[in-house]
Amino acid sequence: MKRELTCIACPLGCSLTVTLEGKNILSVVGNTCPRGKEYAINECTAPKRMVTTTIRCENGELVSVKTSQPIPKEKVFEAMEIINSTIAKLPLTIGDVIIPDLFGSSVVATQCKE
Repeated sequence: MKRELTCIACPLGCSLTVTLEGKNILSVVGNTCPRGKEYAINECTAPKRMVTTTIRCENGELVSVKTSQPIPKEKVFEAMEIINSTIAKLPLTIGDVIIPDLFGSSVVATQCKE
Protein backbone atom coordinates (compact mmCIF):
# COMPACT_ATOMS: atom_id res chain seq x y z
CA MET A 1 0.00 0.00 0.00
CA LYS A 2 1.19 3.54 -0.71
CA ARG A 3 0.33 6.63 1.29
CA GLU A 4 0.85 10.18 0.01
CA LEU A 5 1.75 12.88 2.57
CA THR A 6 2.82 16.49 2.53
CA CYS A 7 5.65 16.96 4.98
CA ILE A 8 5.15 19.64 7.66
CA ALA A 9 8.52 19.17 9.40
CA CYS A 10 10.08 22.19 7.66
CA PRO A 11 8.94 24.98 5.31
CA LEU A 12 9.72 23.03 2.11
CA GLY A 13 6.49 20.98 2.24
CA CYS A 14 7.89 18.00 0.34
CA SER A 15 5.49 15.53 -1.26
CA LEU A 16 6.23 12.18 0.37
CA THR A 17 5.29 8.69 -0.74
CA VAL A 18 5.34 6.03 1.96
CA THR A 19 5.21 2.39 0.96
CA LEU A 20 3.69 0.19 3.66
CA GLU A 21 3.16 -3.50 4.15
CA GLY A 22 0.62 -3.68 6.95
CA LYS A 23 2.14 -1.49 9.70
CA ASN A 24 5.69 -1.93 8.39
CA ILE A 25 7.32 0.97 6.53
CA LEU A 26 9.11 -0.34 3.45
CA SER A 27 10.25 3.00 2.04
CA VAL A 28 9.86 6.77 2.22
CA VAL A 29 10.64 8.82 -0.90
CA GLY A 30 10.35 12.49 -1.75
CA ASN A 31 11.88 13.95 1.39
CA THR A 32 14.56 16.59 0.94
CA CYS A 33 15.81 16.42 4.54
CA PRO A 34 16.02 13.67 7.19
CA ARG A 35 13.17 15.27 9.15
CA GLY A 36 10.82 14.38 6.30
CA LYS A 37 11.54 10.69 6.63
CA GLU A 38 11.07 10.86 10.41
CA TYR A 39 7.79 12.78 9.95
CA ALA A 40 6.47 10.19 7.46
CA ILE A 41 7.35 7.25 9.70
CA ASN A 42 5.73 8.87 12.75
CA GLU A 43 2.64 9.92 10.80
CA CYS A 44 2.09 6.38 9.51
CA THR A 45 2.86 4.52 12.74
CA ALA A 46 1.95 6.81 15.69
CA PRO A 47 0.49 10.15 14.56
CA LYS A 48 0.54 12.98 17.10
CA ARG A 49 -0.91 16.49 17.11
CA MET A 50 -0.40 19.73 19.01
CA VAL A 51 -3.67 21.05 20.41
CA THR A 52 -4.23 24.81 20.36
CA THR A 53 -7.48 26.10 21.83
CA THR A 54 -8.94 28.23 24.64
CA ILE A 55 -9.85 27.59 28.28
CA ARG A 56 -12.44 29.48 30.27
CA CYS A 57 -11.05 31.49 33.20
CA GLU A 58 -12.71 31.82 36.59
CA ASN A 59 -13.89 35.34 35.60
CA GLY A 60 -15.63 33.97 32.47
CA GLU A 61 -13.04 35.20 29.95
CA LEU A 62 -11.18 32.88 27.61
CA VAL A 63 -7.41 32.42 27.55
CA SER A 64 -5.52 30.82 24.68
CA VAL A 65 -3.64 27.61 25.48
CA LYS A 66 -1.71 24.82 23.78
CA THR A 67 -0.24 21.47 24.63
CA SER A 68 3.47 21.64 25.42
CA GLN A 69 4.09 18.48 23.36
CA PRO A 70 2.10 16.72 20.64
CA ILE A 71 -0.37 14.15 21.96
CA PRO A 72 -1.57 10.96 20.25
CA LYS A 73 -3.99 11.89 17.46
CA GLU A 74 -6.60 9.43 18.71
CA LYS A 75 -6.69 11.27 22.08
CA VAL A 76 -7.42 14.76 20.71
CA PHE A 77 -11.21 14.62 21.21
CA GLU A 78 -10.82 13.21 24.73
CA ALA A 79 -8.25 15.92 25.47
CA MET A 80 -10.71 18.59 24.29
CA GLU A 81 -13.37 17.25 26.67
CA ILE A 82 -10.92 17.61 29.56
CA ILE A 83 -9.80 21.07 28.43
CA ASN A 84 -13.39 22.26 27.98
CA SER A 85 -14.29 21.15 31.52
CA THR A 86 -11.32 22.96 33.08
CA ILE A 87 -11.52 26.43 34.64
CA ALA A 88 -8.22 28.33 34.76
CA LYS A 89 -7.31 30.27 37.90
CA LEU A 90 -6.11 33.86 37.47
CA PRO A 91 -3.67 35.54 37.13
CA LEU A 92 -1.95 33.73 34.24
CA THR A 93 1.26 34.44 32.40
CA ILE A 94 2.58 32.85 29.22
CA GLY A 95 3.87 29.36 29.95
CA ASP A 96 1.84 28.80 33.12
CA VAL A 97 0.75 25.15 33.35
CA ILE A 98 -3.03 24.86 33.56
CA ILE A 99 -3.35 21.08 33.17
CA PRO A 100 -0.14 19.31 34.25
CA ASP A 101 -0.58 15.90 32.62
CA LEU A 102 -2.71 15.44 29.55
CA PHE A 103 -1.69 12.29 27.65
CA GLY A 104 2.01 12.94 28.21
CA SER A 105 1.84 16.69 27.71
CA SER A 106 0.92 19.77 29.73
CA VAL A 107 -1.61 22.42 28.75
CA VAL A 108 0.02 25.84 29.03
CA ALA A 109 -1.22 29.41 28.70
CA THR A 110 -0.13 31.21 25.56
CA GLN A 111 -1.29 34.64 26.72
CA CYS A 112 -1.44 36.64 29.94
CA LYS A 113 -4.65 37.27 31.89
CA GLU A 114 -5.09 39.31 35.06
